[in-house]
Amino acid sequence: MDSLTFTPGRAFLSSNSPTPPWTAVFEDEGPAGYFYACDRSQETQEHSIMDAMLIYNVSSLPEPEKPRLASVEWSRDGMQCVLYLDGTAQAFIDFAAHISFCRSDFPNYIQEQGDTWRKSTHAWDDAVIQQFEAAIYA
Repeated sequence: MDSLTFTPGRAFLSSNSPTPPWTAVFEDEGPAGYFYACDRSQETQEHSIMDAMLIYNVSSLPEPEKPRLASVEWSRDGMQCVLYLDGTAQAFIDFAAHISFCRSDFPNYIQEQGDTWRKSTHAWDDAVIQQFEAAIYA
């Protein structure tokens, strides 16, 4: 598990899967925190981002000046990961199925021809998180 203690408004946590070329990145550059599904085999940073999810807006956080703990936990096969903030799951990425979701269910786009990653919904799924955690702690 990779983790970072931070104050909202400035954070960067990159976590590489044990199965290349996947990486998950949590980033907060000021007004908001995002979680990215990335493919390190792509030639440019822009092309490496497979999906992006809004985790929070700093202005809507209770006690935004309070330090937080971000952590990324990977499945044993390295194909799935979860972002936790202060111990609570906030986002999930499945690199094999090309899906991800977060508590904010944002952003959502109209699916376009040629899209390889589902971006039409990021709706939260408690059952998937429960399965992920059961497999991790089994």
